[in-house]
Amino acid sequence: MTPDHDRSRSPGGPSRLPDLLRGHRLAAGLTQAELAARAGVGVRTVRDLERGRSARPQRTTVDLLAGALGLTDAARQEFLAAARPGPAAAPHLPAAGSPAPRSGTPIMLPQPVPLLGRDRDVTEVAALLGEHPVVSLVGLAGVGKTALALAVGYAAAADYPAGVAGVLVGEGSDATDVLAASVAVLGVNRLADLSCHLADRPALLMVDAVERAPEPVADALAALVAAAPTLRVLVTGRRPVGLPGELVRPVAPLDVPPVGVAPADPAELARWPATALFAARLARVRPEPPTPAELPALAALVRRLGGLPLAIELMAARGRILDVNELLDRYGDRVLDLATGGRPGWRPADRPAASVTLREAVATSYRLLAREERAALRRLSAFRNRWSVELAEEVLADGGERQDAVPLLDRLRELGLLSVRGTGPFRFRLIDAVRDFAAEQAAGEGELTPIRRRHALVVAGLVRRTAPNLVGADVPGAVRVLDEMTSDIIAALGYAAEHNPVTALRLAAALPRWWRLRGRDVSGRRWLRRLLADPRTADADPVLRAWAMLGAARLAAEHGAGPEELSGAREALAVFGAAGEVTGELSARSVLCALLPAAGAHDEAREQAQALLEVATRHGRVREMAVAQTHLTWHDVRVADLAGARRRLATVDRLAAECGEQRLRLQARASLAEVTRLEGRHVDAVEQGRRVAAALAELGDPGQRRRALGTVGLALAEEGRAAEALAVVAELRPALAVPRQRSSAGVTPAEEARTRRPEDAVCALIEGQLALRRGDRELAAEWFEAAAAAAVEGRDRRDLIEALVGLAASTADMAVLDRLDRARRSSGISLLPREEELLYALVAGRGRR
Repeated sequence: MTPDHDRSRSPGGPSRLPDLLRGHRLAAGLTQAELAARAGVGVRTVRDLERGRSARPQRTTVDLLAGALGLTDAARQEFLAAARPGPAAAPHLPAAGSPAPRSGTPIMLPQPVPLLGRDRDVTEVAALLGEHPVVSLVGLAGVGKTALALAVGYAAAADYPAGVAGVLVGEGSDATDVLAASVAVLGVNRLADLSCHLADRPALLMVDAVERAPEPVADALAALVAAAPTLRVLVTGRRPVGLPGELVRPVAPLDVPPVGVAPADPAELARWPATALFAARLARVRPEPPTPAELPALAALVRRLGGLPLAIELMAARGRILDVNELLDRYGDRVLDLATGGRPGWRPADRPAASVTLREAVATSYRLLAREERAALRRLSAFRNRWSVELAEEVLADGGERQDAVPLLDRLRELGLLSVRGTGPFRFRLIDAVRDFAAEQAAGEGELTPIRRRHALVVAGLVRRTAPNLVGADVPGAVRVLDEMTSDIIAALGYAAEHNPVTALRLAAALPRWWRLRGRDVSGRRWLRRLLADPRTADADPVLRAWAMLGAARLAAEHGAGPEELSGAREALAVFGAAGEVTGELSARSVLCALLPAAGAHDEAREQAQALLEVATRHGRVREMAVAQTHLTWHDVRVADLAGARRRLATVDRLAAECGEQRLRLQARASLAEVTRLEGRHVDAVEQGRRVAAALAELGDPGQRRRALGTVGLALAEEGRAAEALAVVAELRPALAVPRQRSSAGVTPAEEARTRRPEDAVCALIEGQLALRRGDRELAAEWFEAAAAAAVEGRDRRDLIEALVGLAASTADMAVLDRLDRARRSSGISLLPREEELLYALVAGRGRR
């Protein structure tokens, strides 16, 4: 930083070169030998000039020194004038590119660079300076401490009429050096003159890179603050100064898009400061903005860089050669190897003159920790995302007595190693570069295996404690907890599956409800099947294995594979019954109620629902009573007792409200919308179904929401509202790679038949109804045939009945009526009055012909 030069200016005359040279050298953080080497002059020349032994140095020597110090414009002219005396210089010359503010406050700082995402930080730090004599901005190298301090200096300049100035601490500086440079930039020669010079006017001093000489800086600042009560000091460094009354303000990295979030177009980059900075720096090295294909990689890359501004700039500079996807592939796992680079003249302390990797920069802060703190940091590196104080204490305890982790976390935050965001319990996270470095250190110490084992146990414990709340009134809170821990759950499962499969099985067995709510039924079931098949879990607790088998069956029902897990669900029911596990028995019977209809065992499904209601009533389990009544509702529909189904759904709503189970209430209302559709009240069904689908989307139950949307789509199609019905189909069915012309929504009936998802039958029914209403009987027949094929493998055989009724209406083929009759006998499904009327009309018409 360029010093204020008043102290080296004699009254009515030019600046004295010795003091001016020394002030610039100290502000640049250089020793005499370093300055001499940079300028290409002898160290004795520099020493003699600072001691005043050279009355009139050569112009070439002065030019070399000015260049080595990075002096430009007004600062350079003043330096040259001091060496070759001429007319007196004007007081308070600003640094290069630093225009005097409108307030008239002299600012002796470099021009600040534009900042992204730091407006709140600038405002907060400026306010803190009004309340504390010393404010320390602490953080990792490259996080932007110096840039933030410069922005604060300019933003708050009007509050400091005596001036805003700064010094850069040099390696090996002593207290005398720091004090001399500080009073020099503040405009006096001696500390004793500072209070008089300020004359009760506030002044702001910025001190950069305190870690280069922490104790001398502390001594010098203590003397400065004591001598000048109106002085405020803004410090930057990788550690606090340690003064009484000092406020430590950690500087966090820039905000990055959360995991799973990627900007949809370049305009959205500005929402996240880290992606906006990357895009801005990328624009300097290539003319094209990031393409839509690059945006996911860009978001992933800035997350891997941890939002560190310097790392982002270094990575973006490589965009001259590589696109963003290539940058992620090549450097995504090597961010610690990114190297900083120096530049001549003044530079922020975050940017060393020599090339330094991010690993070395993090190591500097790591070495500031005590031995026990380093060990704790290595353990905390196991967390992949945000975590709570309680989880930190569990990981650190490693099975022993838990200790209060708050002092440790405060120390890590104080050094800028820990990010603290938000107000919920899961607000702590190691900065990514710090986590990667700590993991490397753990591997080097041979600690990685026990750390990951402990992490897996802690995560499994959290999941087991949270899983019971995935039913009842606390579902949203429980889902949020597991959502916060998604990355850690995946990491714990991956490690435990290889090294401790019983722990992995215990973890996975607690997750099916969450997996189902988050639409991860396929991957969740795959985990459970893999762990159940592992011979190392064969001797695990039978009840644990039963819960895992039941979880796999529950998830299989979501994607139409329920019959494959039917034997496992039956085995789980037997284990729970033998163990007297009432909760397990109720869950198993409920899952069987969902699986058996897809296997054609409707009567057995009804028996299981009645047994579920009986057991739940006997044990006073209100929620399970509601679940049983929900299953029995569909057996009322099966026999065309729609009035009975309505009464039963009212009971479900009452019981669900009694136990605070909002999800069950929404399921009941979704079922009510379907009953309304079957009654032929299509407008009411659309209205009810849309309300329920919106509520289920907010709750986070994709499977039930799809079923509610299916009701809406069918009601719309039967009402003849084609455009709205096709919009529902597009939402239910993912777009196929090769759309075909004959399909209303871009899919052919043959392709529909091959997809084999539970909602496929519904989509085909919608398409068939629309084609039939248009009078295209041939296409309608194809769609109804596809719906029949999908319904055979689905969970609801009533879809099959509707498909065959539609096929009969499209073809008037008596063979279809035979298929329908067989399907009715095997399922026990009764036709609705309107379906009977349609078929009677078809038979009568054929008889007349």
